[in-house]
Amino acid sequence: MKATANILIADDEEMIRELIHITLAKEGFTCHQAANAEEGLEIIKNQQLDLALLDIMMPGRSGIDLLRDIKQATPDTTVLMITAMNDMDTALTCIHYGAEDYITKPFNLDRVLLTVKNTLDKRRLVLENRLYQADLEQKVREQTETIRSVMGEINLAYQHTLAALIRALDAREKEVGSHSERVMAYACLLAQAAGIDAEGRVILGKGALLHDIGKIGVSDNILLKPGELDPSEWEIMRQHPSVGYEILSGIGYFAGAAELVLSHHECYDGSGYPNGASGESIPISARIFALVDTLDAMTSDRPYRKALSFQAVRDEVQRCSGCQFDPKLVEVFLSLPKESWESAAGKELF
Repeated sequence: MKATANILIADDEEMIRELIHITLAKEGFTCHQAANAEEGLEIIKNQQLDLALLDIMMPGRSGIDLLRDIKQATPDTTVLMITAMNDMDTALTCIHYGAEDYITKPFNLDRVLLTVKNTLDKRRLVLENRLYQADLEQKVREQTETIRSVMGEINLAYQHTLAALIRALDAREKEVGSHSERVMAYACLLAQAAGIDAEGRVILGKGALLHDIGKIGVSDNILLKPGELDPSEWEIMRQHPSVGYEILSGIGYFAGAAELVLSHHECYDGSGYPNGASGESIPISARIFALVDTLDAMTSDRPYRKALSFQAVRDEVQRCSGCQFDPKLVEVFLSLPKESWESAAGKELF
C-alpha cells in the first residue's frame, strides 16, 4: 500500500522540483510545486499540507520567510528545508522557526525519499498522540464528573442517614425539635463570625451534629432518669465524650469532628471533663460549641422550666466568660444580634 500525503515543493530550480516531484509521486504522495515564496503561500491558502520542502535561497522572499508563513498559518505542517549551503547557522535558524530538519544540496533522491517518509511517520505519531491525549483528557473529565456525581449522591445519602440517626438520638432524650441540628447551625454561625474558614466550619458542623453520639452507650435508666444522678451514674454519663470519640476517631471522614466530640464538655478554666483540659489546649471547635450548646439549652423548654430569654443567655455567657467559656469567643458571641441566631435556628428566641 502506497503512502499518501499532501506535499509542497518550493524551489526556484524547476529541474530540482521535477526530480523531487517524480520521486515522491511514485510513492503515492500528492505534490504541489512553487517556484517562489509567493506561489508557495498561495498553495498554503488553498491546500491542507502535511509537509513542505522549501529551498532557502529563492528570489524575493526566502524559504525562511515562507517557513514562518507556514508555521503561522498551519502549525501542524511539517517543514524540511533545502539548501545548497552546508551552513549550521542557517540550519539552526530554520529549526528555530519550526523546521523539522534540512537537506543539503546536492542530494541523493533516495535519501530525500527516506527523510520525507521518516518525517511524515514522526508527524503521524505526534498527531495520533495528540488525539489520544485529547481523547484521554475528555474521558478523564467525563469519568471525573461521573465520580463527582456519584460521590455527591453518596454524600447526600450519608448526610440524610446521619441526620436521621441524630434525630433518633435526640428523640431518645425527648429533645424538642432537633437539638443537634440547631447547635450545628449555631456553631457554624459563630465559627464564621470568629473567622473560621469554610473547611473548618464543615468539620465543626459535623462535630456539633454528632456531639452526643457517645450517649448511645449510656443506658436509658441513666440517660432518662427524672431525678439527679448519683456519683456512679455521673461517672458513666461523663464517659460519653470518650465513647463518642472512640466511635468516630477510626473514621477518616470524622477525624476533625471527633476532637470536638471528645472535648465538648471541657471548660476554659480546666474544670470540665473528660480530661480537664483548659484554655487554648481545648480545640477551638469545642470552645465554640460550649457557647452555642448553652444558648440552645437555655432557650429550649425543659420539663422543669420554660425556655429562658435571649438576654438571660447573654447575661450567663458574660458571667461565665473566662471560667466556662473562652473570653475572646464570648466577645464574638455577644457581637451577634438575636436575629442572626434566630435565622440560624429557624425559630424565635425570647
